[in-house]
Amino acid sequence: MKKEKIVLGISGGVDSSVAAVLLQQDGYDVRGVFMKNWDDKHAICSAEDDYADALSVCKTLNISLKKIDYTAQYKDKVFKQFLDDHVHGLTPNPDVLCNKEIKFEVFQNYAKEIGATKIATGHYADKHTTDSTCYLKKATDQSKDQSYFLHQLGQSELKNTIFPLGKMLKKDVRSIAKKYSLINHNKKDSTGICFIGERKYNDFVGKYLTVKRGDIQSLNGEILGKHDGHIYFTIGQRKGLGIGARFSAEDKPWYVVKKDIKNNIVFVAQGEDHPALFSETIIVEHINWINEKPDIFPKEYYAKVRYRDKDKLCTIFSLDNTSYLIKFKSKQKAITLGQSIVFYNKESVCIGGGIISKRDIPFLKENIDFAVPNLKKNLMQFIQ
Repeated sequence: MKKEKIVLGISGGVDSSVAAVLLQQDGYDVRGVFMKNWDDKHAICSAEDDYADALSVCKTLNISLKKIDYTAQYKDKVFKQFLDDHVHGLTPNPDVLCNKEIKFEVFQNYAKEIGATKIATGHYADKHTTDSTCYLKKATDQSKDQSYFLHQLGQSELKNTIFPLGKMLKKDVRSIAKKYSLINHNKKDSTGICFIGERKYNDFVGKYLTVKRGDIQSLNGEILGKHDGHIYFTIGQRKGLGIGARFSAEDKPWYVVKKDIKNNIVFVAQGEDHPALFSETIIVEHINWINEKPDIFPKEYYAKVRYRDKDKLCTIFSLDNTSYLIKFKSKQKAITLGQSIVFYNKESVCIGGGIISKRDIPFLKENIDFAVPNLKKNLMQFIQ
């Protein structure tokens, strides 16, 4: 009997490699794809080493491997947005954008080319289907769950996608890799942004953007030092300020609590729990609803405002077709504009997510400026 073809993204890491093993055990004819997304001869990047590991794994498992160069598409659809976000004072998340704009499309196109019916990845995420509707769920290994990065997918992407590691624990994944003598069974997990590699973040970004020195100020307007560009700082950041604790009797480190992009000022305050770090209400744009947009608002869900953050209970109010107000049950620390907020129900099903565009800072009496004035009166009964 002829085996069913499936296209698997193989990165050279242990997760996608073990995904290949599991798919073979399930009877699939696995066809590997290695995606090249960056071309920089000066990069201290592991791309070539990763490709060598991917080739080794495929040879061990007797799997074909096709290398696809999509550097041009990546720079056009992901990297340009990455730089633009920095210019506007946002903190980008290129991994989310890559999954949405490139990765799954590349896999699906190659699957069509070779007559494969499904695609698969090594993400720690799960999926179940009911009455032809696909639901994205958190992985069994909550410490490794990557559904956060997949929240921009829709039914067309999920329909023919398999996540072999959805019910696996990381320790078991490594055990399987060792059992099959895979070269990467003890390889360190990749972290950070792939195209930056081991280079210093500021040095890399500074190559592509024009930066201007500006003031680092306390909340009362005292100039504490200089920064080399607001793009190098994000809310809640502690390192790299270079001002120590010498400007205050308080023996506490300084944290970025606010950025004034127009005037090129980075505002800081002392203490990891300074009240200026906390927000209660945010505005989110362009939520992707993986299944269907709720018919009735407000809706209560759990939310992550960053990867590895704990789920926080919140209420969603619809402002218009693209904008939503999110009210948290408790104040949230260091919410960062430009990052994704991802919503889940109590069954750990990923509902979808969007981009954080505004936040309030109650301590500074900076409240959300409603874009739709008529809604303010109606919403206040819910959010006060």
